[in-house]
Amino acid sequence: MPAEPKTPRPPAHAAPAPPAASSLRPLTAPQAIPSPPAVLDHVGSGPPTYDPEPTALPLADPDELAEQVADTVLDGAQYGTCTLRAVSLRGDSARYRGEPRRDALLTARFGTGEQALVLVAMATGVRAAPGAHRVAAEACRLIGRAVGRSHGRLVEDLRAARRGELKSGLQRLTERGLGRLRAEAADRGLDPEEYTAGLRCLLLPADPGCRTRVFFGAGEGGLFRLRGGEWQDIEPVVPSGGAAGAPVVGFGSAPAETPEGDRLTMDFGIPVPPSPFEPAPEPPREPFRFRASVARPGDVLVMATGGLAEPLRGEPALCAYLARRWSGPTPPGLAAFLADAQVRVKGYADDRTAAAVWEA
Repeated sequence: MPAEPKTPRPPAHAAPAPPAASSLRPLTAPQAIPSPPAVLDHVGSGPPTYDPEPTALPLADPDELAEQVADTVLDGAQYGTCTLRAVSLRGDSARYRGEPRRDALLTARFGTGEQALVLVAMATGVRAAPGAHRVAAEACRLIGRAVGRSHGRLVEDLRAARRGELKSGLQRLTERGLGRLRAEAADRGLDPEEYTAGLRCLLLPADPGCRTRVFFGAGEGGLFRLRGGEWQDIEPVVPSGGAAGAPVVGFGSAPAETPEGDRLTMDFGIPVPPSPFEPAPEPPREPFRFRASVARPGDVLVMATGGLAEPLRGEPALCAYLARRWSGPTPPGLAAFLADAQVRVKGYADDRTAAAVWEA
């Protein structure tokens, strides 16, 4: 009988080809950054000393339960050509000590259809100050109320790319809101230096024909853009010794209304000194920051408080990891965005609040 033909053996598998060179621009040599897995708990030289999950709850007052702050807040939306993801979570240090989250987050839509305007506001209370979480939340509410009442005119200015009007009007809103916090501190006999918050905001028009994105605020944090797989730090630069931009109403600036009756913003109703002999309000503590830019398809715009901005600037492995995760063809879902935002870095234990906008 003819010999039965032998079944050919499959060829031995060759070692996988090395990944293509990354197009990222990390802060150190690319070869020093290992290719991250799909999901990481931490990056860097080693895990942080704190537990990766919440441990102690903040102390609760039975008569002030409405002021309880959740450990984590997560939100998202899709309008026009952009997809929004936003998160605010307690830092490792606050989770361990049972302290409330000092960061606050507000996401809101004003108006309907193509006239709608999306606001993302985040604030950080002063470290170790009593009630810092309440001050941060109030700062977000104040700016949200002001933007909501002025959203119709703001949408018009965004569509017409009136950068000067946007900057001056939003500066007035920001300074009036923070000024109101200082006024409340004086009424309560508190230190105005502690009863304040850093505030950062994004304005996103729902009109798909308008790709103007506006950032404004006062205080520390970061504004970044992921374009073509490379991170760009686009935080507005401000003078080291003082405020930036035009004078603010109440500090020697021109009136808020033009001779033609043009008015960009509303009045917060802060009392004006009744006579020239009364002390004038103090100038702003933090310089105003503003940036208006036109988004390109494929861009990812990221606004963050210091809890995420500092490790992004200081840990190249985190930059590389998030660039790989957020450069895909579709934006991450809410759960995936939360997992990415809470990747820990040793030495960075503050609250993290971030909003990311993917451009279709």
